[in-house]
Amino acid sequence: MCGIVGYVGKTRDDKTIRDMVRTLHHRGPDDEGVYCDRRGDKSVCLGHARLAILDLSARAHQPFVSPCGRYVLVYNGEIYNFREIRDTLIASGESFASDSDTEVLLKAWMRWGKEALHRCVGMFAFALWDREEEALYLVRDRAGVKPLYYYHGDGMFAFASELKAIAAHPAFPGKRDAKVMPLYLRLGYIPAPLSIYDRTYKLRPGHLLRYDTRRDKVVTEPYWSAAEHFNAPKFERSEEALVEELETILEEAVALRMVSDVPVGLFLSGGYDSTLVTAMLAKRSAAPLRTYTIGFEDAVYDEAPFAAEIARYFGTRHTEYYVTRRDMFAQIETLPYVYDEPFGDSSSIPTRIVAALARKDVKVALSADGGDEIFGGYARYSSMMRLARLSAIPGIDRILSLATAPIGARRVERINTLLPRALRRPNMAGKYLKLRRVLRAKGDESRFWEASAHLSEETVRGLLSDEHAFKRCCAHWEEGLDLLDAMLLYDYEQSMPDDILAKVDRATMSVSLEGREPMLDHRIVEFAARVPASVKYKHNRPKHLLREVLYRHVPGEMVDRPKAGFQFSLKSWLQGELSSYVAHYLDASRIDREVFDAAGVDAIREKMYRGDVEAVTAVWYILMYEMWRERWGVL
Repeated sequence: MCGIVGYVGKTRDDKTIRDMVRTLHHRGPDDEGVYCDRRGDKSVCLGHARLAILDLSARAHQPFVSPCGRYVLVYNGEIYNFREIRDTLIASGESFASDSDTEVLLKAWMRWGKEALHRCVGMFAFALWDREEEALYLVRDRAGVKPLYYYHGDGMFAFASELKAIAAHPAFPGKRDAKVMPLYLRLGYIPAPLSIYDRTYKLRPGHLLRYDTRRDKVVTEPYWSAAEHFNAPKFERSEEALVEELETILEEAVALRMVSDVPVGLFLSGGYDSTLVTAMLAKRSAAPLRTYTIGFEDAVYDEAPFAAEIARYFGTRHTEYYVTRRDMFAQIETLPYVYDEPFGDSSSIPTRIVAALARKDVKVALSADGGDEIFGGYARYSSMMRLARLSAIPGIDRILSLATAPIGARRVERINTLLPRALRRPNMAGKYLKLRRVLRAKGDESRFWEASAHLSEETVRGLLSDEHAFKRCCAHWEEGLDLLDAMLLYDYEQSMPDDILAKVDRATMSVSLEGREPMLDHRIVEFAARVPASVKYKHNRPKHLLREVLYRHVPGEMVDRPKAGFQFSLKSWLQGELSSYVAHYLDASRIDREVFDAAGVDAIREKMYRGDVEAVTAVWYILMYEMWRERWGVL
């Protein structure tokens, strides 16, 4: 796990590439290296910051140059099956100078070219300079676990694991792209291939980019597509056979992610996914596993007792920490630096805290992200499918819309607080507002977009200074799929890499911790895509197939409960400890007038203080944007 960076330009400046590398020191504090090459009128400079996980020796130093000198590689991630690939290459006459997966990846490319990617099981983002072709290749893993940004303009091409490294180049203009703001305000993140900066992009997951330095031309292409597997014929096997096969694939995926020359831990929430990963690890581990969780004072959001129960069941070496409001407040100033662009997912705060907790003991931590997107765990999937069935009744959409119109979100929240604690649901008012928007939308795609967006289009329009195009971006809604599969594919391609995985990568790497995601092994994705939707979601039960595997390892009553997630009360925080931040950053005298309408921002701030649920989210998103703008000096 590391940080990579590089640029192609008309000037060579060793100091510049070294300065860019140093911005990624948190991603790789163990070693750093640079490489520069002059080709014609251009210089190619590559840099690497290393977090040593495999082959801790200097033999795995990067940039890694091939013996013939043609190829130079900088690489971030892990190829979990690198030993298998290495054995194949040795059998064909190849020799190795290190025990690293970096050298295996380089020599696999030398042997098979782009086809080498299909042999790799892992998470990775890498750049490979081909001196003979005078071409630079960028590649990102199938799920997008590892980030990769690039800038192309004014005769320069630059790339990096994080935007801050590109911004460290003196020729980078650093101009923000206001056109992405409607998307940011609706979703709370900026979806690929877009970024907050003009002419600066995220390479999409499962894609390869080729930059021709002679012609200054960029071409991107997919080398793997989840849609291809969702569109493949569905399995016609018995449910028992599918459960057996899924368990086998899961066991192998988890076992591969224990390959490490340093200690490994596990984030444990006590939910289905993290419990299943724990079960798979406990089955293979001779020594007690190290597990980590955090708790919250508000019982509605607190899953720590459930995690502790699972830890006791499997006999793990469990570390639990209850987060205070002071802990969370201490994180607020770091967010603009850690995330590089406006990022509204407030669960990034507890994610950073649990990452720091684990880093005290281990250098690698497994998490179970991806289970919801692959096996159908989110509540919005269930709601959308129920609504689709109801919509078959003539006129029902209008009836439901009229029935919910008089009922305000605050009343729904008050009712929720009166329920017994076991029946209360986090963010009930926010979910109710989404339901009202969904009921007004037409068609599955529009409904799912509204179910996924956190702010309404009406609210966002009231915040912006000018009229902006409200396009949907950037995943493709696959027509012809079962509704559940269409939603899963959409989330796999957009919200998972650009929100969930971005959150986890920056949080873990900010404390020099490698995060691994066994649920996102591409073989699990390919398998689940071909499981009929009626088996993934059966008897009105999300994650049916995954649960059947889990029930082989733990009693169902230990895990069958409502999902909470890494949440906390933003409203009380914004109205309390962060009220001075709100007053300062949302003040009309300093707010970005090229983006926001000052009167609209004032109005939403007043609504927030009156307890309006959507206004709370809007104020947080604006705050995150304005703090980012101040931190990076963006005008």
